[in-house]
Amino acid sequence: MNTSRLPDGYFERLYRTASDPWGLQDRWYERRKYALTVASLPQQRYRRVLEPGCSVGVLTAMLAARCDELIATDVVESALGVTEQRVASTPGLGTVQCRRWALGSPWARLGRFDLVVLSEVGYYLQAEALQASLDTIVDHLDPGGHLLCVHWQHPAPDYPLTGAQVHRIAHSTAGLSPLASYRDPDFHLDVFTRGPASSVAALDGLLDQAD
Repeated sequence: MNTSRLPDGYFERLYRTASDPWGLQDRWYERRKYALTVASLPQQRYRRVLEPGCSVGVLTAMLAARCDELIATDVVESALGVTEQRVASTPGLGTVQCRRWALGSPWARLGRFDLVVLSEVGYYLQAEALQASLDTIVDHLDPGGHLLCVHWQHPAPDYPLTGAQVHRIAHSTAGLSPLASYRDPDFHLDVFTRGPASSVAALDGLLDQAD
């Protein structure tokens, strides 16, 4: 049994009770959080994105509108099926591959990315497993690529870590430079760059114009 993260059965039981256990499709809280998540992305478009724990694909569709290729993963087959249907019915998206995979599992055949989005998944892992996963993400991020972490900050007794602990571990991970953050009483959002961080204005040439 894998004791480094919550077992797959934990999530499978949730989805047997409800097709969208967290109300990701309907809650204003979630719509607002997703809007802030996508707005915080430093690049207008990405080459290749990884989204572990995609659930029913609400954020997946928003990310797929900003990239050429996206790999969306989950451990629950029914959630992946809903995600596949959602992206298939949404025009103008990049290529989306749905795979059964969880953060903390071996990285085999996933490849490299210029954006990894950890939305509400980091606290499903024990601290050592999360650190190992973040180190692996750094190794598979393109230079200058981005890691976005966004997590609930209220108590969740079933989870091995709190949202605050997840973000402290991310901030201490070698190879990541903090670029942007947002805090409110409900969730924290951090954007990191692999290597030195550059401002969006600099990347867009605005600082050169100012000179």
